[in-house]
Amino acid sequence: MKKLILVRHAKSSWKESVEDKARSLTNRGIRDAHLVSSEILKYLPKTFVIWCSSAKRAMETSMIFTQSMSFPAESIIFKDELYTFDVDQLEKVVKSCNNDCDCLILFGHNAAITDFVNKFGDVFIENVPTSGLVSIDIDVNSWKDIKKGKTRKTLFPKDLK
Repeated sequence: MKKLILVRHAKSSWKESVEDKARSLTNRGIRDAHLVSSEILKYLPKTFVIWCSSAKRAMETSMIFTQSMSFPAESIIFKDELYTFDVDQLEKVVKSCNNDCDCLILFGHNAAITDFVNKFGDVFIENVPTSGLVSIDIDVNSWKDIKKGKTRKTLFPKDLK
């Protein structure tokens, strides 16, 4: 059994005149990330691996989550390939995960996140919001064999306010 926890980065600012990859979180994004991350401990297995897009907003979101999880920030694996909005690219990255890992927590971007959870989860989600989390259990032994699984948990900021 493999568990995949996908987190869409928190709300970022479009007001900054920087390239897309360098955009940082807004105050609302920071608050929402803290809100969702404070609930994640209830749903985590004992061991997991964290992968994160190399975009600044995803990295900042992952730092907030790892702080809440008491997970060492230096153990986050940053991957340029996760800076994608395409579900096929996201699937390719997930399938590259080492099979020793049974739980992968991934910080990424829309539309890839929403499309992925609808392709591999069993609950349709119109849009995974910023700071939104979706956990899917997939009954396989190898990440390269992922298929339709069971959506176990959704945590969205609006549901926690």
